[in-house]
Amino acid sequence: MNLCRVTVRKMSQGKKLQPLRKVGIIGVPFEKGQKKYGVSVAPAALRAAGLISKLKEIEGLDVKDYGDIETPDIKEVKVDNMAHLALVSACNKKLSERVTQVLKDDRIVVTIGGDHSIGVGTVDGHYKVNEDMILVWVDAHADINTNKTSDSGSVHGMPVALLVTEFRNYWPYLPTMDWQDPVFSIKSLGYIGLRSVDNFERLAIEKYKVPTFAMEDVEEHGIKNSIQHVLQALDPTSSRPIHVSFDIDALDALEAPSTGTPVRGGLTLREAICLMEIVHATGRLRAVDLVEVNPAIGNEKDRNQTIEAGLCILKAALGFSRRGTAPRGVLDLPIQDPNKPAS
Repeated sequence: MNLCRVTVRKMSQGKKLQPLRKVGIIGVPFEKGQKKYGVSVAPAALRAAGLISKLKEIEGLDVKDYGDIETPDIKEVKVDNMAHLALVSACNKKLSERVTQVLKDDRIVVTIGGDHSIGVGTVDGHYKVNEDMILVWVDAHADINTNKTSDSGSVHGMPVALLVTEFRNYWPYLPTMDWQDPVFSIKSLGYIGLRSVDNFERLAIEKYKVPTFAMEDVEEHGIKNSIQHVLQALDPTSSRPIHVSFDIDALDALEAPSTGTPVRGGLTLREAICLMEIVHATGRLRAVDLVEVNPAIGNEKDRNQTIEAGLCILKAALGFSRRGTAPRGVLDLPIQDPNKPAS
């Protein structure tokens, strides 16, 4: 990472954010941030399941597909306990540029992974447009390990640590990562759904007082109070752009079995939908990631159930109403006085 570069970024502070009704879809068929085959086919699987058409059914939503990020064939570099760094870096660099493009087109960015290492690119690209963004990380795992603390060496467990400026001195020099400047502050991060947290990660969360609602907290306070508390803690003035990075393993494994690192005891799909509806209602959502759907894991029922859960989460984030859409012309219908008999 280049620790010397100084960049000037656009901020939305002082402006009243208006809800956006335009969306840009980015697919990221990338899986080298972890060790299991299959997560790279998730963008194609979600599109095949009707992602675009289902989003277009949401009233007033303009949907544009920006296609997939293609990762170039690149020579790997050797970094201790950090697998496939060059490929992870190349993918995220291109993704960051695409995210910035979509935001500058005045659209909400919907990024379909791929593994969670792509969070580096989505957050970096968002930050380059909205420096005052806040990040809600919905996940069973904290993903804030470094190559010194990770048990696996898989980068999908490290994206938060790569992003936050408070961790810049925890890393050695990382070849190929000079494009990414870790300037996002951990003070703008909140967690929902944690239940598998490593010792170093817990220490970091407690040291920096990151607003965190692990599953035991969600059980005690409910999902509505949990997400509202995180949003209030990160943004007391309710004025900052919101980025939600949603790992499908935040859901209980019974809800989303086709994922690489499932953990029992997670969110129900109903809780996840409620969470995303609350974020949507703020009018400040500017980016949402859906990652770690792996159609190669489990049987056909498992795959369909997990993909459908992902679609429900994205629809809720973008304005789908479980109450249904009011039919056009309903206000023009004659209203029958209940005290009068029908003619």
